[in-house]
Amino acid sequence: MSEQSEHPGTTRRRLRRRNSSLLILAVGIFVFGAAAGTLFYALRPVTLTIAVGPTGSDDVRLIQGFAQAFAHDGSSVRLKPVPTQGAAESIALFTANKVDLAVVRGDLSLPASAESVAILRKNVVVLWAPSGGKGKQRSAKIKSIDDLAGHKVGVIGSTQANVTLLRVILTESGVNPDKVAISQFAVNKVADLARDPSLDAYMAVGPLDSKVTAEAIAATAAARGEPKFIPIEVSEAIAQKHPLYESEEIAGSIFSSSPARPVDKVETVSVNHLIIAQHSLHESTVGALDRQLFTQRVQVARDLPGAAKIEKPDTDKDAALPAHQGAAAYIDGTERTFLEKYSDYIWGGILLISGLGSAGAWLRHHVKRDEREQYITHRDNLLTLIARVRSAETPEQLAAMQGDADALLREALDCYDDGAIEEGDLSVIGLTLEQFHHAVSDRRAVINGDRPGVPRMRTG
Repeated sequence: MSEQSEHPGTTRRRLRRRNSSLLILAVGIFVFGAAAGTLFYALRPVTLTIAVGPTGSDDVRLIQGFAQAFAHDGSSVRLKPVPTQGAAESIALFTANKVDLAVVRGDLSLPASAESVAILRKNVVVLWAPSGGKGKQRSAKIKSIDDLAGHKVGVIGSTQANVTLLRVILTESGVNPDKVAISQFAVNKVADLARDPSLDAYMAVGPLDSKVTAEAIAATAAARGEPKFIPIEVSEAIAQKHPLYESEEIAGSIFSSSPARPVDKVETVSVNHLIIAQHSLHESTVGALDRQLFTQRVQVARDLPGAAKIEKPDTDKDAALPAHQGAAAYIDGTERTFLEKYSDYIWGGILLISGLGSAGAWLRHHVKRDEREQYITHRDNLLTLIARVRSAETPEQLAAMQGDADALLREALDCYDDGAIEEGDLSVIGLTLEQFHHAVSDRRAVINGDRPGVPRMRTG
């Protein structure tokens, strides 16, 4: 049977079902796409930019090593190194919010938004003076910091932070810094430092395994005799008054074992070289970064031994440079669980779904209001047909009315199938139809003269 020969109600029902199926399909595709997009967004790696320099330095190689390890392991947090000319440029980029992280020395001028993520290493102060046992160069017999007054110190490194640190050491040791001359030498000018006869002592700030420090000690020893390492006996006092510095010890023979340099341990101070993060970085992101750093440092240390020196930052509330909340949570073991992190979102989603369900029910009722009005019309028409049946005069009229009733039933079923009416409403239609059929049977009996005592009606 072709669609044109079908009852109009059946055709409309098929069209509605087809449209409903297409709508459900479209909604399903939309929901699947939204879920896939949300999952992709939630699981995609977070890439953090990190300023580090100067180019070719150990710091750059170390950060590149971790960046490659994170990418190889498919970690949730990735690193994108931003090479700089040095700490000053790194801090400038960080202050301007152009990078998320930076590798800096802890005693530099850092913005208020800076918080520590990890300590890459400790930069230790090494002070020494030549013994004067070689050549004709004069040599002051400097055995302690007190002897530096009126003399000249050669400082390795062009950063002003080294000069500031030396002045702090002199002040806390009771020596007027203005009475000590200071001359700075770039790290690639160690040979010039060793040949300079005007220098009476030397200072280096860096890791204990620094090649620059070891070369400077060896060069000055070759030029002016074995070094005398100068202890900083007020290191504890410096650490208390200046929280950015810490008291440390230089172990004996760490720079050379034959001859031993130094012969015995030497008291000194250190300053942290660390990774800082913007305070605005999400807690979970920084926590994941710390977890990756400390989990993969052994792996990275196979190629870059400096990775093994990474330490956790100070999480005390009164720390000179506070730890980022995410780093502190990871270190202190107070990271929130998945439910703790996303409980608000979960409950919000449940409330949203509930609200959408209520809104959908209202919308469905609103959309189906015309069909429900049609149902009421069909019900009233059936009642009208019952009244008309009682006045019918021919079987043909009754047959036509039955056809009308069948059409009304079909329309009512369409309303039920579309969800415009409930099962109880359909029961009302059924009860009305039952009364209609009784009325038709009674009236047909009257027309045919089958009822006793009632005369047969004339049909013409």
